[in-house]
Amino acid sequence: MEYIAFDAHKRYTLASVARPDGGLVREQRIPHERGALQQFLERCEHGSPVAVETIGNWYWIVAEIEAAGCVPKLVHARKAKLMMGELNKTDKLDARGLNRLQRAGTLPTVWIPPGEFRDQRDLPRTRMVLVRQRTQLKNRIHATLAKYALHDIEVSDLFGVRGRTLLRQRLDGLPPHTAYASRQLLEQVEALDGQVRGFEQRIQTTFKPTPVIQQLLTLPGVGLTLAVVIALEVGDVTRFATAEKLAGYAGTTPRVHASGGKTRCGPSRPDVNRYLKWAFVEAANAICLTRRHTPHRHVSRLYERLGRRKGHAKAIGAVARHLAEATYWILSKGEGYREPKASGRFVHGG
Repeated sequence: MEYIAFDAHKRYTLASVARPDGGLVREQRIPHERGALQQFLERCEHGSPVAVETIGNWYWIVAEIEAAGCVPKLVHARKAKLMMGELNKTDKLDARGLNRLQRAGTLPTVWIPPGEFRDQRDLPRTRMVLVRQRTQLKNRIHATLAKYALHDIEVSDLFGVRGRTLLRQRLDGLPPHTAYASRQLLEQVEALDGQVRGFEQRIQTTFKPTPVIQQLLTLPGVGLTLAVVIALEVGDVTRFATAEKLAGYAGTTPRVHASGGKTRCGPSRPDVNRYLKWAFVEAANAICLTRRHTPHRHVSRLYERLGRRKGHAKAIGAVARHLAEATYWILSKGEGYREPKASGRFVHGG
């Protein structure tokens, strides 16, 4: 067996191959052309591990590693840099450092989703991007109306059927250039509405009601789209040792700084799964909006209790964490969501 490490960039990869005793076999700079990495690896020992950092273009690199009969190891880039402890940074030092960690058995790796998952993830992820763009455009229209004191429209949703009729009437009261710009923004909102609906229809067609999806649909505030996001982003739940680990991966737990008898909770770490975090926060916001209809539910009472003491943002964060930890137990035990017992912290089948 050989140890192989890729220091991948946008247009090329520096490959380093070493023997188990640390001796350097060869190093080569490989241009990013389809099939070039596979051709290089086919000259190496079959089944050798290949370390590659979590850069933006790792999908096709991992596919070529697998096609060559080698074993891809997706590396947590930030942790690996700290563990290598190099003062200087070059392509060769990075690649050799990854191989050194591989030989020592300390390479910090992350889960590689199957190829089918990698493809399917683009549906809910792209939908999320379009929804975010639509929200930004809506906020700009709201801000424009507020600048000219035209924002007092008595409708619950300015972009609903009745709201849009009233909105177009208000746009007539804006200065000519501002009115033109706002109408263009409204057209973009309506175009994005159609695209989002198209993605939702494709998601419904693509993802059948599997047992996992049905179990996730029992989570409060979770519909089909969020259930699909959670299922695809979590993947194999056994890779998480505890519910807290899953909650941390989803970015729903704060960083804790404890020193000198004082403890301070800060924001979540930046290196979390932002898609999973979005899903749990979206579900928490849905619970906030409908809590009056289900006051007996644990999540409604949790939001009310923390909302009074610490405000809306903290309460949403706590509900999102509860949902993340509940997801761990749901997927681990293969059961639907259950209301926690009065003395229990987590929701699970036990």
